[in-house]
Amino acid sequence: MGKVIDEAGKKSLSKKYAVVVARFNDFITRNLLAGCLDELQKLGVRKNNVTVVWVPGSFEIPVTARRLAKKKDIAAVICLGAVIRGETSHFGLVAGNAASGISQTALDTGKPVIFGVITAETVNQAYARSEEKGDNKGRDAAQAAVEMVNVFSQVSKIK
Repeated sequence: MGKVIDEAGKKSLSKKYAVVVARFNDFITRNLLAGCLDELQKLGVRKNNVTVVWVPGSFEIPVTARRLAKKKDIAAVICLGAVIRGETSHFGLVAGNAASGISQTALDTGKPVIFGVITAETVNQAYARSEEKGDNKGRDAAQAAVEMVNVFSQVSKIK
């Protein structure tokens, strides 16, 4: 997605975005955050229009995202985390509840709440999805957020 040049796009770039980041597996989530913030800036979102909130882990993302999405001035919430399979069923519980909670938050608040939580079988897979210059799901999440704010702006104009 390139820079948005239509009227709705210009308005979306002046809106406020929140990013919720899980501290657990921060060797991955810090890369996701860097990619996300870099992409938001490239898309024209001003730095002072982005709020970053750290939470303990991916399980805590949805409740924080919900509180942020309920704020009138927040246009979209980007959720970043990394859940890496271990030797127990913990992976499925955390990943499933994070996905479900993030989705439900979007539906309940009527705002874009973007799922940027990596679920990986291995640390290497997680690294591959959070590369600084290559594939970075944080960048993808930023693009989705700006695009959805633009979509919502256009939809609100339909009579």
